[in-house]
Amino acid sequence: MSHIDPKQIPQQAFDWYDEYAHGDMDRRTFMSRLASLSVAGLSIGTLSGALTPNYALAEQVSFNDEAITASYQKFPSPDGYGEGQGYLVLPSNISKAVPAVLVVHENRGLNPYIKDVARRLAKQGFIAFAPDALFPLGGYPGNDEKGKEMQRSMDRQKIENDFIAAANFIKQHEKTTDKLGVVGFCFGGYISNFLAAKIPDVINAAVPFYGTPAAENLVSQVKGPLLLNFAENDSRVNASWPAYESTLKANGVDYEAHIYPGTQHGFHNDSTSRYDPKAAELAWSRTVAFFKANLLNS
Repeated sequence: MSHIDPKQIPQQAFDWYDEYAHGDMDRRTFMSRLASLSVAGLSIGTLSGALTPNYALAEQVSFNDEAITASYQKFPSPDGYGEGQGYLVLPSNISKAVPAVLVVHENRGLNPYIKDVARRLAKQGFIAFAPDALFPLGGYPGNDEKGKEMQRSMDRQKIENDFIAAANFIKQHEKTTDKLGVVGFCFGGYISNFLAAKIPDVINAAVPFYGTPAAENLVSQVKGPLLLNFAENDSRVNASWPAYESTLKANGVDYEAHIYPGTQHGFHNDSTSRYDPKAAELAWSRTVAFFKANLLNS
């Protein structure tokens, strides 16, 4: 499947997919609503296919790239599901300790797009660690639909505790410095905000992409710095930003926020038609620069 022009897709279709992807609409209702749209030149199959991921499009850094070394690493999580597992990617030929970045997936487990994001960070000189929240159930099933069902069935607090354990694990890795960043997308954006609030002395820089804030009783604990990336057409997430920003300002937190014009929730994910190449490239260049400034040069 090649990308179709997102401008051909009505905003309603993106909004319905967002509801479907986040468990607020079942598949039958989603498909029924798509069928109600009259979109010139696009069949329902083409439209639904454009909205759902095709991970063959998402590989920017091959797992065979000689500049990186990738493996799977287990870690203890006594307050979570007992044991977790993540995708660990190191720059090849490390001669000295380097900062680490925790990479947090969406609401469907460690899919190929998130693994590629981890490889992209390793190419930039960071140690990247991408845990799979679905590991206790056997791991990402190779199918986003099933992955969403699996993650929805799990205990939210245990998942959060697994990511806390993962952060502490990778920060103590023998090849990392004492600096740790976190970047996450969608659910991972929430986890990035959550970790910045829950363990502010462990997280040295956080980059949530279109993520909601931590619980109200935790938000005041955020120390930052934060780089927050939002899509313009993302009312569900953006509705939480004004109150979150007010708290950050009141507490003097160092933060930078960007809303990317004309973009959809998930615009950084290059496996769907929500992908916006220019916005994704800009957001990613800002992310890398932010981590280098706060993890390498601070």
